[in-house]
Amino acid sequence: MFTKLLSGLKVGRLASQCRVCHAWPADTVCEACVRQFAQPVPRCRTCARPLPAANPVCGACLKHPSALDRCLCAVDYSYPWDNQVQHFKFHAEPSLVHSLAALMRAAPWVEDAIEAADLLLPMPLSSQRLKERGYNQALLLARQLAPRKTRHDLLLKVHDTPPQHSLKRAARLVALDHAFAVEPLRAHLLCGKRVLLVDDVMTTGASLFTAARVLKAAGAGQVTGLVFARTV
Repeated sequence: MFTKLLSGLKVGRLASQCRVCHAWPADTVCEACVRQFAQPVPRCRTCARPLPAANPVCGACLKHPSALDRCLCAVDYSYPWDNQVQHFKFHAEPSLVHSLAALMRAAPWVEDAIEAADLLLPMPLSSQRLKERGYNQALLLARQLAPRKTRHDLLLKVHDTPPQHSLKRAARLVALDHAFAVEPLRAHLLCGKRVLLVDDVMTTGASLFTAARVLKAAGAGQVTGLVFARTV
């Protein structure tokens, strides 16, 4: 798996300095750092929270079942990946999409999920957030993973919401109520389809769960979440 991952990190990129350990020459993330910091771990099937191997579903998902049929994740949102995401997302470094997407593709079951999906839908940004940032990082990831299956015009964010990590669960659910919608003129494209819902970071899961409910209400047959990093 790591040989495949490293070849993905090298595609279209010149040797430079590793952004994690600063080894030179190296790719965006060198082989040693990938081996040290991107080892797969057992995760909850429906929210990707790290779990002991014997437990397929976490307690939170047992109490409040997720609208996602499955959730896949490459790494924990911790050193060194939190810093890479910050640069990708907030410091105008969209070129990091190559290495982040390669790590996602190398995670367990992700290749199969991409192949099985009819559609890859990026988590949308509000028009205001998109204007501020200049690009949707989730859309960049989805296009890197499967450009021919990616659609950015089906799932819409119709209301801006505050950062989810700053809110308690009840407040998150209220804030996200009616935040997402399916484009009415294209809703028929979801009927019975297997959807892969793509995002960079899963914090509480509330946004992904809400979007999954909206997609299923519009006719999607199955919704799987795929994120680069999951907060712990």
